[in-house]
Amino acid sequence: VVDGVTVALHNRLRLLSQGGHEVLLLCPDYEPVAALYPQWREYLGEIFTGVRVVRLPSEPFMGVAFERNLSHRARKPLQQALADFEPALIHVDEPDRIFLGLLKAPGVAYARAHGIPCVGFYHTNFIDYIEDYLAEAVPLLNSQGVGRLLRKPVVAIAQWASMLFIRPVFHAYDLVLVSCEATRLRLEELRVRNLHQGQFLGVEVAAFQEVTRQADFFEQVYGLADIAPKLTLTFVGRLTPDKGWYFTLQALADWVGDADNADWLDQVVVIVAGEGAMRSLIESTLDDLGLSACFLGRIVPEAVPALLVNSDIYITTSEKETLGLTVLEALCAGIPAIAPRAGGVVTHMQDGYNGRLYAPQSSPQSSQSFGQALSELIADAPKRRQMGERGAQDAAPYRWETAVQNLLKTWQTLIDA
Repeated sequence: VVDGVTVALHNRLRLLSQGGHEVLLLCPDYEPVAALYPQWREYLGEIFTGVRVVRLPSEPFMGVAFERNLSHRARKPLQQALADFEPALIHVDEPDRIFLGLLKAPGVAYARAHGIPCVGFYHTNFIDYIEDYLAEAVPLLNSQGVGRLLRKPVVAIAQWASMLFIRPVFHAYDLVLVSCEATRLRLEELRVRNLHQGQFLGVEVAAFQEVTRQADFFEQVYGLADIAPKLTLTFVGRLTPDKGWYFTLQALADWVGDADNADWLDQVVVIVAGEGAMRSLIESTLDDLGLSACFLGRIVPEAVPALLVNSDIYITTSEKETLGLTVLEALCAGIPAIAPRAGGVVTHMQDGYNGRLYAPQSSPQSSQSFGQALSELIADAPKRRQMGERGAQDAAPYRWETAVQNLLKTWQTLIDA
């Protein structure tokens, strides 16, 4: 799967292997969706020296077939794999997700029985995603009138009930690691106690520095003609409600409807890298708006540096990122980003300095603020270049090497204790 969690895992495993560590990675089985992930076998067994990946029985997560989670049948093989490996420490990515699949925290149970530490890593704001998926499941909440009035209290009750269920899971771990202050503050609001903040995520800085911009990039790599003279507005990520796509489409409609932007419409092209259930809606809406758009589908992480370096503006409208790795990658690529003033992206974005932050969706001026940011960056090429240069400097310290060293130090401290 290509998402922030798996990209982080792969880089972490690569560097742990280089450091001579022994790692056992237990993950969901992706064979049931092999048609979507034809290379799944390449990520099993000893994928790096000293690193072994073992698949466990899986099932769809939150009803989404291509998102897999551990099923109840994973309990016994998971316990056996831990017993055979005899770890010095257990690290669990997305502990709330695993608990929802198994209704147990097997890593914690094993750690307590054997006197070793067990840490969790909070990657994804599942509690906040309830707003998106509940609205999808109950169409009334997406409607106007009564539905609109009901949405906020219904979502708040669902989130409160979920935290009553999940908060004790977090507290079972020795530490729950978070990657930035915004995420730590959000979890503190949810009364999670055992948090430890640090730079535990990063980007492959060297991969971005090795790529140079080329005039015919999109034609040569993706077979897309007539892109070169246009400004590229690039999106990277899942085409699902939690990534802010409903807002994106409305904000772009408002921007297109503003007569002051008429001259820009033929000069920009929207590039979308990603897949998801909303693809057909996004395609048809952009077409109806008269915006030129190209859909690349899922692309491998190795293709991201070249894509972003050859783009002009990166856009995300997701307000629920725990850090926002794609924004960090855009800054590393030397292009400005447009993002909401919400979630983890505010960690490394400064409005007007290395990109533009627009008012979040809770503000009635959100769509207008987004449109102003977009028009400003489209109109001012020197400003885009200046912001891009600043962004590349700001992203340079976020190396995976540093992130993994910070993780190792945290693990070692717990082991010593």
